[in-house]
Amino acid sequence: MKITVTARELNRATLSRQLLLERAQLGVTDVMRRVVALQAQHAASPYLALWNRIEGFKAEDLDDAFAGGAAVKATLLRMTLHAVHAEDYQVFREAMQPTLYAARLGYHFAATGLTPADGDALAPEAVRFAEQARTAGEMETWVGQQVGAERKAGAWWGLRAYAPLLHVPTGGPWSFGARPSYVAARTGPVPAGRETRTEALTTLVLRYLAGFGPASVADVAQFATVQRTPIRQVLTALTALDARDGAVEKLQGPDGATLFDLPGAPRPPADVPAPPRLMAMWDSVLLAYADRGRVIPPAYRRLVIRTNGDVLPTLLVDGYVAGVWRPVEGGVEATAFHALPPAVWDGLAAEARAVTALLADRDAEAYRRFHHWWGKLTLPGEAQVRLLPG
Repeated sequence: MKITVTARELNRATLSRQLLLERAQLGVTDVMRRVVALQAQHAASPYLALWNRIEGFKAEDLDDAFAGGAAVKATLLRMTLHAVHAEDYQVFREAMQPTLYAARLGYHFAATGLTPADGDALAPEAVRFAEQARTAGEMETWVGQQVGAERKAGAWWGLRAYAPLLHVPTGGPWSFGARPSYVAARTGPVPAGRETRTEALTTLVLRYLAGFGPASVADVAQFATVQRTPIRQVLTALTALDARDGAVEKLQGPDGATLFDLPGAPRPPADVPAPPRLMAMWDSVLLAYADRGRVIPPAYRRLVIRTNGDVLPTLLVDGYVAGVWRPVEGGVEATAFHALPPAVWDGLAAEARAVTALLADRDAEAYRRFHHWWGKLTLPGEAQVRLLPG
């Protein structure tokens, strides 16, 4: 008989494994491995994600990890920029090989008049050119020399994510500036084709379950942007193993769906308290599931995830999204989608003071270029807006 897990227990399992029930006394690279990967479209977001998860987090520790190569930034999961532990980059990339190939050497690449075979031939050469750090402009110029000026923009669009290239720390407040530079990942021969690397995908599936809690086939596929069939095949094989060999167990979700999890992994009771948090833009807990209701109430999804895919920084209250926030002059502007009790506002105020201190020496209004979304929010009638002083 399958163990049945309630919706609230799923929420608590996610928060526990993502270190959001209690900040951990761990180093930045250890936490990066625990939480699998950090969304990094905005350079500040990995810092804020780790601040939410590490007791006494120091931004300089992540600076050092990027500068020393212990942490790297590249296009990976969901075809977006992520920061991961350097030792995880290669296996994660290999697990995503079919997706990277189809997305970057497919229609858009072919629209330039080039074929996937052309891309496979160019990728190793691009990696060789990037043995030393190159700016995006230098990479695009080089691509133009190989394929012609009229094709360079489209070809570079495909290669910059398909070829194993890492972003180079360029300094500035968050290690990476608005104008990226690239360097070869130095992970050996460049993979080619769309064949599934089963061993790598198995590793990614197991890491996902450890980091995000019980999940369906669709959840794992959503997290990685890998087709469901190979995910299902991996999970089927894992459930057939003996427990001593790393078996995965089946659970039953609140809607009767089959979920998968690691035996003995943390699944706290539904009534475990969840402290308030100010989550980074695109934080992975908001995007790691096909059913985003695990953390985002359905009524609030369109407020938080904007039409172009921007995912606003959110207030997490009792483990669920309850509003959005942004750094402003003087502190944090918090917009709650429903009325919050005084004790919760007190907790959010404490978080606001801490995050303001973190941002003060770096970029006090880190998300300013996304402020236009606030004027387009259609807020519920019971919404509350407060300035929480820094």
